[in-house]
Amino acid sequence: MDQVGDNNDDNNWLDEIALKEAISDLSDREKRILTMRFFQGKTQMEVASEIGISQAQVSRLEKGALGKIKRDI
Repeated sequence: MDQVGDNNDDNNWLDEIALKEAISDLSDREKRILTMRFFQGKTQMEVASEIGISQAQVSRLEKGALGKIKRDI
């Protein structure tokens, strides 16, 4: 009881590094799309309108970027 537990074990730390490295390997366009989709909460239609491409292209780019991240980690 005299020690404080830490939820951040080595695995969490390594996972975070792996994720950062995987994201750094994406193109600027892919990073921008993922940022708008998952950090800014925009829809694919909103992203498409802002970037100037179709919703289908956003969908394909998003799916490809997530696939790259999954393969890298």
